[in-house]
Amino acid sequence: MRKRAFTLIELLVVIAIIAILAAILFPVFARAKAAARQTTCLSNLHQIGSSIGIYMSDYDDVFPHAVDPSDKFRPEIWDPFPEFKARIPEMPMLHEALQVYLKSEDIFKCPADIGGRVLDSHPWMSFPTAPSTYAVHQTSYLYRTEIAFRFFTQTSFELPSNVNVLFDGSGHWHGNARRIEDNEPGANLPGLYRNFRYNTLFGDWHAKSLTYHQLQDAWDVRL
Repeated sequence: MRKRAFTLIELLVVIAIIAILAAILFPVFARAKAAARQTTCLSNLHQIGSSIGIYMSDYDDVFPHAVDPSDKFRPEIWDPFPEFKARIPEMPMLHEALQVYLKSEDIFKCPADIGGRVLDSHPWMSFPTAPSTYAVHQTSYLYRTEIAFRFFTQTSFELPSNVNVLFDGSGHWHGNARRIEDNEPGANLPGLYRNFRYNTLFGDWHAKSLTYHQLQDAWDVRL
């Protein structure tokens, strides 16, 4: 008995169905992977918070006297505070200060870290980090260094849960927007910032995802 083969029309229909299913499922898988990366990043920040807490118990409850890559390699961001800027060369990086309190240095690596071209907070300031900020500087996160410069403790804050301590180096890693490019036209920035998100560690060691504007609100909390 002769076997019946698929016709060209039937093959095209099957291919079309597979393409439709792929178009439906790929975004679902992409969102699931993005959610997993965010969960890991938040877990990293929580563990770093625990390490900071242990460090502080050894140093009279004072936050680590340390800096992040933006401070170390673009110290001009502190030009308005020359007394702080002058101390930067003698200060370790935060991940170095916490090294003996860490189970693994990898907790400073955000799995979504794909580097960037500029500092989000200073978009006119070149800060190339390819292939990732972690690969270049051994940390994906930026520190609210004002806390270190002023030798703050947790009890220095009126509401520690409102004070950002550590956060993603760039908002496009977890956001729904491309990175800011060198010489980015200012007119593009509001649209990019609107879709940025930052995983953020607060002064009471809880971590959560913030929009760009929510992170700015945390920055505006007076210390």
